[in-house]
Amino acid sequence: MTRVLSWLLSALAIGAFGFLLCVFLFQSGPVWQSEGTRYITGVSWFYRQDVFGALSLIYGSLAVTAVALLLAGPLGLGAAVFLSEYLPQKARLALKIPLELLAGIPSVVFGLLGIALLRDWVYRTFAKFDPLSGDTLLTAGILLAVMILPTMVSLCDDALRSVSGAQRQAARALGLTRAETIWNIVLPQASRGIASAFLLSVGRALGETVAVFLVIGRQDNNLPHPWYSPAPLLEAGQTLTTKLGGAETNIAFGDPLHWAAIMGLGVLLLVLTAGATCLGTLGRRRHA
Repeated sequence: MTRVLSWLLSALAIGAFGFLLCVFLFQSGPVWQSEGTRYITGVSWFYRQDVFGALSLIYGSLAVTAVALLLAGPLGLGAAVFLSEYLPQKARLALKIPLELLAGIPSVVFGLLGIALLRDWVYRTFAKFDPLSGDTLLTAGILLAVMILPTMVSLCDDALRSVSGAQRQAARALGLTRAETIWNIVLPQASRGIASAFLLSVGRALGETVAVFLVIGRQDNNLPHPWYSPAPLLEAGQTLTTKLGGAETNIAFGDPLHWAAIMGLGVLLLVLTAGATCLGTLGRRRHA
């Protein structure tokens, strides 16, 4: 009975996702017919001239996610190693429970903290680069790092704890130190679960809206020139989620092409977040 119910609920979730994707694809049809691949590769978004290029929005989403992972990844993995390998069980649980509670804090709270504390700090710290304000892609990336850190620590800790204690004991019996055991035995064994933790964190970072919306500045068409330049990180930008969460979504309703372009952003966001989440979940199950 439990297995049947699990299959039914899984089928319901997959069906809901498929229905949602079909609706978005149908609604976005006019922009794909009008722009084709230029909708993804186009560098300009001017809705008043019916010019819709989503590349700068994709760049913004990937840029803030990359900043968040570069900051939260090492910190999260290091904290997970400390929790899993060095703390006694009671102390580990005492720290992990409030850490997991942090993951449930509403994103708007993080956004307000970003406005109150982080935005001015970024502006003062990078003042020599003459940013226009503290509302930048970098600010959004740092805020996202804080938001995904509890998830990263919890999932990495679970991956490390899934490695059997017998392997640790065998390594210590052979003369390896605790650090050598962690580096040579535990981390390689948990690598798939750790990779899954990173992918699941990517999925959350890509889908975050409110907190990023409050600190990113919401400037269209912010692309690096050349492509590898970090300069746009200290400028205002947009992500797929902030564009969808802004006033333009209401403006677009009633204009078939503009509305299709907005729905097309929903398709791109759905594919990116679902892809990262599914890969992370699949890897975690294989690791388990």
